[in-house]
Amino acid sequence: LGGDAYGTYGEGGGHDGYGYQVDYPAQEEDAASDVTEGHDEEDQMYEGEYQGIPHPDEQKAAQRAARTKSRGAASAASELQELSEQYEDIMEDCGHGKFQWTLFMVLGLALMADGVECFVVAFVLPSAEKDLCLSNAEKGMLGLVVFLSMMVGAFLWGGLADKLGRRKCLIVALAINCVFAFLSSFAQGYGFFLFFRLLSGIGIGGTVPIVYTYFSEFLQKDKRGEHLSWLCMFWMMGGIYASFTAWGIIPRYGWGFSMGTEFQFHSWRVFVLVAALPAIASLVGLTFMPESPRFLLENAKHDEAWMILKQVHDTNWRAKGQPEKVFTVTHIKAPKTAEDEFIEIQAATGTPVQRWAVRSLTLCKLVRHNNVGLQYATLFMAIIWFCMAFSYYGLSVWFPDMIKHLQYEEYDSKVKVFHKERVENFHFNFSLENQVHKEGEYIRDKFINIELISVKFEDSLFEDCRFEDIRSTDTTFENCTIRSTVFYNTDLWEERFIDCKMENTTFELNKRGCHLDALEENDVLIYLVSFLGSLAVLPGNIISALFMDKIGRVRIIGGSMLISAGCTFLLFLSFTQSAIIALQCLFYGVSVAAWNGIEVVTVELYPSSKRATAFGVLNALCKLAAVLGSSIFASFVGITKAIPILLSFAALVGGGLVALRLPDTREKVLL
Repeated sequence: LGGDAYGTYGEGGGHDGYGYQVDYPAQEEDAASDVTEGHDEEDQMYEGEYQGIPHPDEQKAAQRAARTKSRGAASAASELQELSEQYEDIMEDCGHGKFQWTLFMVLGLALMADGVECFVVAFVLPSAEKDLCLSNAEKGMLGLVVFLSMMVGAFLWGGLADKLGRRKCLIVALAINCVFAFLSSFAQGYGFFLFFRLLSGIGIGGTVPIVYTYFSEFLQKDKRGEHLSWLCMFWMMGGIYASFTAWGIIPRYGWGFSMGTEFQFHSWRVFVLVAALPAIASLVGLTFMPESPRFLLENAKHDEAWMILKQVHDTNWRAKGQPEKVFTVTHIKAPKTAEDEFIEIQAATGTPVQRWAVRSLTLCKLVRHNNVGLQYATLFMAIIWFCMAFSYYGLSVWFPDMIKHLQYEEYDSKVKVFHKERVENFHFNFSLENQVHKEGEYIRDKFINIELISVKFEDSLFEDCRFEDIRSTDTTFENCTIRSTVFYNTDLWEERFIDCKMENTTFELNKRGCHLDALEENDVLIYLVSFLGSLAVLPGNIISALFMDKIGRVRIIGGSMLISAGCTFLLFLSFTQSAIIALQCLFYGVSVAAWNGIEVVTVELYPSSKRATAFGVLNALCKLAAVLGSSIFASFVGITKAIPILLSFAALVGGGLVALRLPDTREKVLL
């Protein structure tokens, strides 16, 4: 580092203290091509140049000169602020073009993989619960572990990304997700499936904090809000992709194979594999992307940062038809890193534990010192993240569960009740569905090769009967007497017989384990509801992206949360499935604008050395709120809808009002 505590790259006389060449090399008049890939509107002839209106490039130059003048006037300006302003100047010179759009697609696929992960378990549960013989408690744990693992992943990978690098951590996180998602599709037991999904979730949990941090550090100030909002659209695409592939694959029971009775690979396992494709594609694309130059500068790796910035500059200007435009930066200033301030205990005088303790204590002091002025903003962001996630994920579970409850009520209203029927010497060769038989007598009857769906026998007598090749769903025998009866090759186990009296009854070749029924009709409503909810996000995403820089992040967050709160009150008027689906789409379409604003502000609020860590902590808090919201809201389905509606309304109003207290970060240079 130099005498002024800055590191420099290269020599050369800088202009106003910065290593820019004063003049650009002469360019030919026909150097630009409007049909070249990556062409932006800035390359066209400026229509106002003969009307005395300043060109946008001239305005940027004036802004840059003002920043340089303020740096010279404020001799006590922080090193971090100077680096931030110079980095903004460099990104303006590099422009926005082919490089950013390529990175946009690669990181978008990673964000899409995160969206898919939130739907995978919900889509496979109806089939997996039979294939893996899951109890209600095990199903609940499997749904819970998705958000818990993503919470751990967000916290872990966010911190590591600030220490080891954005690109490196994102590659490792996606690789972990891909490997364990692949293994989970082959897991034959509940324990292994749960374990592999846990590790897969820890991997994918790091994508959101890293992706937004990584992409923001390649964007100039006037592009940041809009393009980070466009990036959010990939999460919606993840929901659409998951819905479509689940709809097209899971009902196709022929899309699988088996090896004996111990290894079964059904169609839902094929879907688990297909769901990992966005993560695999992003992983491949990241191998061709460079590390964030801002992270490298924070860690005093000036040469690498300069080469990457030159790569960005040359890629963009070549795509715009100006390959002769030269990257004019000759040196880059960089502040001291946290490691420069550590007090080390040498190996000869201290143990590894002592050295680790001193490093940790010093780091905590530095973080506390650097966060002065951000405590209130961080508290506000934590409240906003928690309130938004609590309502959003809580209602995301409540909507489909409420629709299922309405379906169940409609189905239950059509139940057929048979009272004191007596059937002798009858051969049942047709399936029974949605029936209740009370105090019946069945003498020498045969139930052969049929399905029993939602059938209940109460206080009934079975004598000299035979049940053979029976497939059952939600079927029970309560307080029945069963005499001299044979159960051959059925799935009727002891738990189906509640307080029953068995006399000379035998069970032969009963089906072991749980089995998918190839003839069972699949309820496609879960896929349709998810697809419509994801598609409804599109208008809100487009509007928020276009107005993020015009209206401002704070107004978009506060306004969207307050409007979403109003949408929840309309749920008091929803009594049909179609009404609930329509209000779900309305809620998703409005709330996505708040999510976009929250993520943009989180990126802009924190300095580069702590950006991914702060984003990871807040995103972990979001997943914790998701666990609480989904658990609480689901517990009231079928009991009352007033409590979930009032809870979501209160959370959204509270979060929206707090959002209005946030600082405006539109014109803020990334620290």
